[in-house]
Amino acid sequence: MGGTTEASALARALAEAGRDAVFSYAGRTAEPVAQPLPTRVGGFGGVAGLCAYVQAEGITHLIDATHPFAAGMSRNAHAACESLGLPLIALERPAWAAQAGDRWHGVADMEAALQALPDAPARVFLAIGKQQAGLFAARPQHHYLLRLVDAPEAPPLPDCRVVLGRGPFTTADDLALLQEAGITHVVAKNAGGSGARAKLEAARALGLPVIMVERPILPPRRVVQSVTEAMAWLDHG
Repeated sequence: MGGTTEASALARALAEAGRDAVFSYAGRTAEPVAQPLPTRVGGFGGVAGLCAYVQAEGITHLIDATHPFAAGMSRNAHAACESLGLPLIALERPAWAAQAGDRWHGVADMEAALQALPDAPARVFLAIGKQQAGLFAARPQHHYLLRLVDAPEAPPLPDCRVVLGRGPFTTADDLALLQEAGITHVVAKNAGGSGARAKLEAARALGLPVIMVERPILPPRRVVQSVTEAMAWLDHG
């Protein structure tokens, strides 16, 4: 189960090793990155649907390499594997940690991030994707900058600007973006990895406060942080 840079790297390793594998996308982007494996797109229909799929396809091992905030899919995968006695591992990038010069304010979820914004009008880089952007309509006094992979059918917020782009991004590019847009605050998910770190480095350089949404709590599972570890688990798990 993919959708991350790490999942794509694992797909390449599986293909090069000649492993019988299938890559599953949630289907939230119009043109997902092409993979060197047979690919399926879309949800499974909850735990029961996932159980039915893995049984029908003869799946023997499941690797959860979804986004760290795809909590529903990760919980379903854990429940399905528990139900079927199927081996499960998570390929998960390490979370970001604040460094000297960072002005982070950690919050538990997106609702808390909304409440952490100031009351006075601000210019906010809402670096959270499109799924929960609508929540911020409750703070209409702010101007929001969103960076999305696909153009939305309608403006997601009353006062917003959408720029299109697919990472990885460079610090120089994000520094220029934040400066040009006059950003005063950044809202981000602690996704980890290198592809989206540039916005945090840019915020640090500009001395901007970052409201950092921490990762959701998931059921206990074995976690690895590299493709090499995931491939070794397949060989010995």
